[in-house]
Amino acid sequence: MNAKQIQGDIFGGLTAGIVALPLALAFGAASGLGAAAGLYGAIAVGFFAAIFGGTATQVSGPTGPMTVVSATVVAGFLEINKPELIFTTFTLAGIFLMLLSFLRVGGYIRYIPYPVVSGFMTGIGAIIILLQIKPLLGLVGSSKVLEGLTSLPTAIPQANLQAIFLSILTIALIYIVPRFQKIVPATLVALLVGTLISVFMKFDLPTIGNIPTGLPKIYLPSFSLEYASAVIIPAITLAALGAIDSLLTSVVADKMTRTKHNSNRELFGQGLGNALGGIIGGIPGSGATMRTVVNINSGGTTRISGATHSLVLLMVLLVLAPFAKVIPMAVLAGILITVGIGIIDYRSFKDITHIPKADAAVLITVLSMTVFVDLLQAVVVGVVMASLLVTKRMGDLTTKSTLEKVKSINWGEKGTVITKRLEGPLTFAFSDSFETMMADLLEMDNLAAITLDMRNVPHIDQSIFYSIEAIAIRLMEKELPFCIVTTNPQPIALIKECHPKVIDKIILKESIAQVIEHLEGVFGAACPDDLRKSSALA
Repeated sequence: MNAKQIQGDIFGGLTAGIVALPLALAFGAASGLGAAAGLYGAIAVGFFAAIFGGTATQVSGPTGPMTVVSATVVAGFLEINKPELIFTTFTLAGIFLMLLSFLRVGGYIRYIPYPVVSGFMTGIGAIIILLQIKPLLGLVGSSKVLEGLTSLPTAIPQANLQAIFLSILTIALIYIVPRFQKIVPATLVALLVGTLISVFMKFDLPTIGNIPTGLPKIYLPSFSLEYASAVIIPAITLAALGAIDSLLTSVVADKMTRTKHNSNRELFGQGLGNALGGIIGGIPGSGATMRTVVNINSGGTTRISGATHSLVLLMVLLVLAPFAKVIPMAVLAGILITVGIGIIDYRSFKDITHIPKADAAVLITVLSMTVFVDLLQAVVVGVVMASLLVTKRMGDLTTKSTLEKVKSINWGEKGTVITKRLEGPLTFAFSDSFETMMADLLEMDNLAAITLDMRNVPHIDQSIFYSIEAIAIRLMEKELPFCIVTTNPQPIALIKECHPKVIDKIILKESIAQVIEHLEGVFGAACPDDLRKSSALA
């Protein structure tokens, strides 16, 4: 590492820290734990994820999706007067993330279908916006979307015009400032301008309030069997969400830096940061795309940049915390609304009439469940829906392809030899159609033998294995030869697991020529020329 790299890392971390400051304060306030919790989370997650994570340039901290879940956790435990379980949940989420790392789950995150990610992120954006409507009006915010929406008719008449003015000004500045300068982050400009106007105009608005200075309080995990599910389920949700959010950001960083992240190490770093963050009273976080992009564009190339970002926030906490108490909640509401707007995947909605209807159905289902039901359930249902739809498509394509590859050739007076060529991995999606087609063939008059050409089938699953066994039994009953042509180890190994009486009747061969030779011996008659020359048996 040379001096230029170190300089770039320090400047990148400094810039990312400045960008992160207003967001950390806003996310902390939105969580229901106060702005300090946002700073604690940003410092702990940002530092330990940078040092121990698997993406050198990633900057981590509280994010919109993680804050939405955190706010639900906070509201739920405060409602039953169990505040000590809040940070237990956050710490456990970090432990679950580390467990995902040890189980090497990181490589599987990339298989989550895009409609699921799109619907989920758009739902998160919608939640953030909807939950900030009441703070924008100068009122105490709601922790639940439906609760907030149903209370709007009574809330609107109580709106504070000063709060509305500051929120709209904040939103406008965040979008307008970058057109004129990009040195100072627009969110920081909006935070400072909105706060100064509120102070000098003596607006009567809810503010952040006092932020504790010095070292944070320690919250040791507190476990109770009575509330085990209430802690474990949201902890799993936070861990799953943190994994998805972080690894998606890692992919963005890879594309920008032309590097390759270590997904399982990244999960470990995120988990360690969140576990320690929960112990010191911080809200959970994950890889933050915007802050990571700012870090890279400002010169950050190594882990030093992410660690520097956390140290900047630590200095703010130790030195500038007393000044933050006058920041209006309306300003933070404006900042969060722009965050929500930025999270929404507009591209998917622009293309929704062009993408496959099945993908559109998954997207809308995940979006609706994210906003009105539950985040983790939304992802699970979306993945299951997408998987079933993909399986059906593949099964339909395999069925269509196989139907086109059935050959029927007459072996003289011996009858008709049927050859079916199969291609590609065969799964349960194809088994029903496969059995139906084979049943039809088995009912043919004058059937002499059936051959399955599986030379291009690298893999079969348990459903196909049982289907083949069932076909073999039917042919045994008819005393007809059943030949399978393959050289692939997996299908051969599985087929050999058939019942001994069944496997003895399955003729496994490596080539069509061997099948012809075998049938000539069984029939006691030479193979017809048209069969020998047929492309189906070539």
